[in-house]
Amino acid sequence: MLKRCFRKGIIEAGCDEAGRGCLAGPVFAAAVILPPRFSHPLLNDSKQLTEEERNILRPVIEKKALAWSVSMCTHQEVDEINILQASFRAMHKAIDGLNTRPELLLIDGNRFAAYFGIMHQCVIQGDATYMSIAAASILAKTHRDEYMLNLHNEYPNYGWDTNKGYGTIYHRKKLQEHGMSPYHRKTFSWTKVAEDVTEREAIEGGLG
Repeated sequence: MLKRCFRKGIIEAGCDEAGRGCLAGPVFAAAVILPPRFSHPLLNDSKQLTEEERNILRPVIEKKALAWSVSMCTHQEVDEINILQASFRAMHKAIDGLNTRPELLLIDGNRFAAYFGIMHQCVIQGDATYMSIAAASILAKTHRDEYMLNLHNEYPNYGWDTNKGYGTIYHRKKLQEHGMSPYHRKTFSWTKVAEDVTEREAIEGGLG
């Protein structure tokens, strides 16, 4: 069961990103402040949910959250400053967009660039631990998926409607056939993907 908070009595914002391991497109990040008693039977790490479940949860989170914000860094920014720094920048931009200032940031993962004036706590597998991080993971994922579907309409050769820019076998094959689109990350290898990313996961676009 997901935990409601890290520390009672303060305003916490969960933060997560989506698209870090992609070959194309931007990296998205979200920050979410949930009400203290928020609950939903489907809420979980976005990677553990189906696309349909994520799409059900997105409007619920956006309606019920005390504050939420989604931002992105473009593929050009990823190339300029590297994917890790672009992920941090996207998170900072999402935090900037909150209409309520949190007192603590709960960050999915083990690294973060400190946000001035707000404490943070990194949590490995935080999206499977805290509700607010899970909610952020869902917003980042669904907003990015929507963005990649629009890019697919412009460049349909790479199958972004299914792989969302991840390095599937199909995607890499089409890269070899058609070359890079203007939205591909030049600093990423076309043929190299993380060893722990399975073809099934990438095809379903279920990775953040």
